[in-house]
Amino acid sequence: MFVLIGYAVALGCIFGAYVLHGGNLGVIIHALPTELMAILGGALGAFVVNNQPKVLKATLAALPTLLKGSKYSKARYMELLALLYDILQKARKEGLMSIENDVERPHESALFKKYATVGNDHHVVEFITDYLRMMVSGNLNAHEIESLMDSEIDTHHHEAHAPAAAIARLAGALPAFGIVAAVLGVVNTMGSVGQPPAILGGMIGSALVGTFLGILLAYAVAEPLAGLMEQKNDENGKELQCIKTTLLASMQGYAPQVAVEFGRKVLYSADRPTFAELEGHVKGKK
Repeated sequence: MFVLIGYAVALGCIFGAYVLHGGNLGVIIHALPTELMAILGGALGAFVVNNQPKVLKATLAALPTLLKGSKYSKARYMELLALLYDILQKARKEGLMSIENDVERPHESALFKKYATVGNDHHVVEFITDYLRMMVSGNLNAHEIESLMDSEIDTHHHEAHAPAAAIARLAGALPAFGIVAAVLGVVNTMGSVGQPPAILGGMIGSALVGTFLGILLAYAVAEPLAGLMEQKNDENGKELQCIKTTLLASMQGYAPQVAVEFGRKVLYSADRPTFAELEGHVKGKK
C-alpha cells in the first residue's frame, strides 16, 4: 500500500509541476510508446544478461512481496521467542533427547503447531531444527555452532541481497538508456533538418522525453524498490540472529527464561516486545 502511495505522490508531484509550468502532457504521451520501448527494452535485455537465472527468479519472486507490509512484528517475535522458550524448557526438564521427535518431525510436533505463525515458516523451522539437532547430538560446542550459524546467516544475507543489488544496478543503468533513446531521437531529428521549425521542435521535445524517462524510472521507481528490498532483507536476517542468540545462550548454560531474554535484546526496538509482554505471552500459551 505504501509503495503505491509513494509512487502516486512522486509521479503526481512531478507531472503536476510540469503542467503548472504550462507544460503539455500531450508531448510526453505522444513520445511515450517509442521511448519506453527503447529504454525498458534495452534495460530488460541488459538485466537478463547481467544476472544469473537464479537471481532473475529470486528478483521476480521478491517484487510482489514489496507491495505487502512487513510480516515481522511484535506479535511474530513474541510467538518465536515463546516457541524457543517452550523447546528449551522441555529440553531442560526432560533432557535434550526429549525434543528429538520435535526436531526430526517439526510439522507433527505439538510445540511447533502451537505457534503456527512461525511454525509454518519453512526457513525459520529449518534453521531452528538444524541447530537443535546439533545440540542433541552433543558433538559440537557453542563456539563451533556459533561459527556455523554466522556462516549460514552470512550466506543467507548474500543470497537475499542479490535481487536488491540487481535492481540497484538496473536503476544505475536506466539514465544511460534514457540518453540512448534521446540520442536516437536527435539522430532522427537531424535527418529531418529541412522540416519547419514547429515540426523540428516537436521532434527535439520527443527526443528529450527519453532522457527524462530514464532519470524518472531510475530514481523514482527502481532505486526505491532496491532500497525497500534491502530493508526487508535486514529484517529477515534479524530474525535469524534472534534465534541464534537464544540457542547459544541456552548452550552456555542459561535458563530458558534468560536465554529468550538474550534473543529479545537483539531485535529492533520498534518490534521488540517488552519483558512483561513476552512473559505474559509465554504464560498465556501454557
